[in-house]
Parts: sequence; structure tokens; C-alpha cells
Amino acid sequence: MEDTFNSDWRILTAAIYQKPRDSKILGSIELDVTELEQFIQEKRQKKLKITLTHVMLLLLARGIHQDVLPLNCYVRRGRLVPRKSVDVSVTVMGPNGELSTVKVTGAEHLTLNALAEVMQQEVLRARKGKAEHVKKARSLPSMLPWPLRQWVVNLVRWITIDLSIPLPFLGLHPDSFGTFVLSNIGSIGLDVGYPALAPFSNVAMVVTQGSITSKPAVHEGQIAIRRMLTVSAAVDHRVVDAGHMGKLFNSLRKQLKHPEWLDRTPEYTSG
Repeated sequence: MEDTFNSDWRILTAAIYQKPRDSKILGSIELDVTELEQFIQEKRQKKLKITLTHVMLLLLARGIHQDVLPLNCYVRRGRLVPRKSVDVSVTVMGPNGELSTVKVTGAEHLTLNALAEVMQQEVLRARKGKAEHVKKARSLPSMLPWPLRQWVVNLVRWITIDLSIPLPFLGLHPDSFGTFVLSNIGSIGLDVGYPALAPFSNVAMVVTQGSITSKPAVHEGQIAIRRMLTVSAAVDHRVVDAGHMGKLFNSLRKQLKHPEWLDRTPEYTSG
């Protein structure tokens, strides 16, 4: 069977590029979410506690699983290793107003109802300060004197990311943060933002969703005021190229036309 994860291009780029310390490829897409907002409002009226973030998480996870599966991998010792599931880290507001991260495992298999339950549980854990893999990693530098901080942080990164050796006492392993990170920058008033790729993570991309704004757009051949959302991404060029992002963004557009698919198990979402 052909190894779709380790093409010649991927092996070459894994040798050429180092793990990104900043964004390598940036891209964005503007989406019409007018009907999607109505769908979310209807769900909330039925007491389902969801937001746009829940929906975007599922759309991206299913898009990767169904349409861009080769994107769901990470670099380990110069080769691309496929993940067993699409796992997503989501930034949430933690204790004392600090940002924290919760992780949703196997997001591509969840329905909207199931995701709402998982997210509620994980957010409660994060707000109680129990997001251990983030909490321990963040606390490490503050425990060290200044001259040692960068050396130790680089050593930990080298062990966990470059050598793929887990450090359970810090809550870190080569795939701690999953396939991608999703951050709602709209909650802090930003329409568009391009994130960095943290050297401590092995994610293929970091995705941001901005605030929703009303603006003129072409809808069914006519100019109309529509509700528009900008989704932006910073991606690891060792794993993702423009073709992958094009397929993923096209998948988003396709799924947005059928938000009811999110109520069904994923095997039925292809229509």
C-alpha cells in the first residue's frame, strides 16, 4: 500500500526545515455564517450549550478526517507519523482570567451534542486548574533561575519533540496538543489574527476564528448584508502545503451548507 504520509516531498522538507518557532505559512478564508448563526441560536433555544467554537471545531476535525487525512500527522525523527484520531486543543478562559487549553480526543467521531458534553467537562477541569499538561509545562520556567531557563526549556523541547521521548512528570509527550489548536480571538475583539506555532507543540496548524461582522456580500447573485467570519491559520510547512489548506477550506465551505450534518454521526455527513 502506498505510504501517503511519507511522500518524497515530505521526507525532503522534514530534512530541510526545522521545527517552526514562528509561523511558516499563513492563510485565511472569509466565510458566510449567516445561516450557521441561526442554526446555533436554534440549538441554544433547545438548551444545547454550544457556541461557534464548538461548530468550527467539528467542521475542521471532520474536514481533516474526510477530505485531508494526510494532514493528520506529525514529524518524528525526520518522518511523518499518522495520528490515530483527530485530536484538538482549544484555548479557553482559565482561572483568574488566564488562557488555558483543553483537549478533545477523537473529535472527528463526535456529534454536536457529544462535543458539547465533552467540552463542558473539560472546560470545568481547566477552570479548576486541572489542565495538567499545560499547567506543568508553563510552571517549569518560573521554577528555574534566569540563566538556566532557556537552556532547560530547549532541552525539554529537544527531548519531547526532536527525540519523541515523553516526560510524564511534566505532562508532556510528542503529541501533547493533538492535530491542531483552535483559538477564538473574536472573544477578545479581533476580526483577524495570525498565531505562532509554538516550538513545544507538534501540531500541524493553529487556527483562529475572528469576530463575526455584518458586511455587504454577494448572496444568490445579489448584494446583501451578511454575517461574515474570517478563519485564519498558521501551518507547519513540513506537514501542510497550500494544496492541503485548499482542500480543508473547501471542505469548510461544503459543510457550512449543511450544519444539520453535525447532529449525525460522521459516516453520514458526506450527504
